[in-house]
Amino acid sequence: MAASDTHRAIETVFRIERARLVGGLARMVRDVDLAEELAQDALLAALCEWPRTGVPQNPGAWLTATARRRAIDRLRRAAMLTRKHAEIGRDLAEESESHVAALEAALDDDVGDEVLSLIFTACHPVLSPDARAALTLRLIGGLTTDEIARAFLAGEPTIAQRIVRAKKTLREAGLSYEVPRGGERAERLASVLEVIYLIFNEGYAATAGADLTRPALCMEAQRLGRILAGLMPEEPEVFGLLALMELQASRLAARLGPDGMLLPLTEQNRARWDQLLIRRGLAALARAEALGGARGPYALQAALAACHARARRAEETDWARIAALYDTLREVMPSPVVDLNRAIAHSMAFGPEAGLALLAAIDRDALRNYAPLPAARGDFLFRSGRLAEARQAFEEAAALTRNERERAFLLKRAAACGG
Repeated sequence: MAASDTHRAIETVFRIERARLVGGLARMVRDVDLAEELAQDALLAALCEWPRTGVPQNPGAWLTATARRRAIDRLRRAAMLTRKHAEIGRDLAEESESHVAALEAALDDDVGDEVLSLIFTACHPVLSPDARAALTLRLIGGLTTDEIARAFLAGEPTIAQRIVRAKKTLREAGLSYEVPRGGERAERLASVLEVIYLIFNEGYAATAGADLTRPALCMEAQRLGRILAGLMPEEPEVFGLLALMELQASRLAARLGPDGMLLPLTEQNRARWDQLLIRRGLAALARAEALGGARGPYALQAALAACHARARRAEETDWARIAALYDTLREVMPSPVVDLNRAIAHSMAFGPEAGLALLAAIDRDALRNYAPLPAARGDFLFRSGRLAEARQAFEEAAALTRNERERAFLLKRAAACGG
């Protein structure tokens, strides 16, 4: 194998094994930063060794063994320094050896636990949502700080500092780097799912910049969702979220017209919807429901997306069922955004006046700078024939959005209302 081929093989193997490797090391050294450094040492060793000896039969085991030796060496060096400084002699040496044995045992633990513990660590509630998202993409996704910065339209130094601060916060919190159990597990799982969906949404509807979507972020969130579903096969909301992302992502290619303008759901070419992703999404939804999670927030949102996926033409969409699902979602997960989407569904099922009535009851202060609110109002008014008011609403929405494509779409709708 040529050296360039070997290097590509090493990079591929490391990307696959990285999360497991870092997760196993972090559980014992109790420091994500140090765990990443040890994993990187193993990568450098592979880059030096494999071009000469060839790619080993089990490259993942080779990287694990190398990282383990590096960790043990560091632990022993630290123990020696402690003995010299504190002069505590033989007892500490014995304690150190038992710690080394524990490290070796932990690195031989179940692969799923290692990755899962790293996911729960990166998404710990002690971190802000932005920090959780960046750290998750770095540790589990394996993205570089530059890739994360470009994905979120942020400066690389900003993202680098966000990750450094997140690692410091985790270190100072004295976490156990274990998969939580019992009631804590349910609470922490909600944080994990929130982060993955945050990453997906930033890809599906970019909050700022020239691009309406960033498919690479959607794909990364879907990959994280599939990993989580494989590691937690009895958690219905994990499959609910996976179903939601797969079904939403199936429409990505159809969201833009030939001119790059946003196409509403009702105007999209459904032949361009990805049928493989739809089948995956429907299967994940069926699994969530079979596990008793039909009323979970993510499963309900996936059921909404499934109504669109099952309609071959826009006219066949079951808007009455969608409106009923939003009524249920409002009970399960009340929020002003859910109220807004419920109003949109009711406007499609029962007419624009029904939508306007529901909009009037929404807390406008909670959605003061939220462009979809005046955009929805503009659509209801347009369909009611109140064009002057609709134009004003669309212009208000265009002024609020930070996404250039969405702004162009809203201004086009305003122009369609006439003078």
